Amino acid sequence: MDVTAIPFVEKVGICRTEEGTLTLPFSTSTQNHLNTIHASAQFALAETASGEALQRLFPELAGKVVPVLRESHVKFKRPASSAIFAFPAVSEEAVSKFKEQFEKKRRSSITVDVEVRDSDGVVTSVGMFDWFVQGPPQGKT
Repeated sequence: MDVTAIPFVEKVGICRTEEGTLTLPFSTSTQNHLNTIHASAQFALAETASGEALQRLFPELAGKVVPVLRESHVKFKRPASSAIFAFPAVSEEAVSKFKEQFEKKRRSSITVDVEVRDSDGVVTSVGMFDWFVQGPPQGKT
């Protein structure tokens, strides 16, 4: 699934750079009362990137599971007054634990960390996105 085709993501204006990074251009429609990118727009970019990271990490599960964001924590560090870019990361240990649990129970949780940076590379926010992933019972696909 191309996350940029999700209706809400399209409406917010999240798109992809030539290098494949998710970005949100700076525009009047994403600004807050301080003329910087609204906190909710930064959150939307980071959350979208975290979901896409799951697709890249576990392509064999695409279309076979239901991922649901269970919890998140975001810290806003600096105002964003230019385009922003999302950089998700997941530890190898978390990936291994997820796979092991999913294999046993057909459900598992995983945390995706996301750093959002502006056009100058300044970190504007960081977030942790906890996903719960449920698959069909063993033997059913």
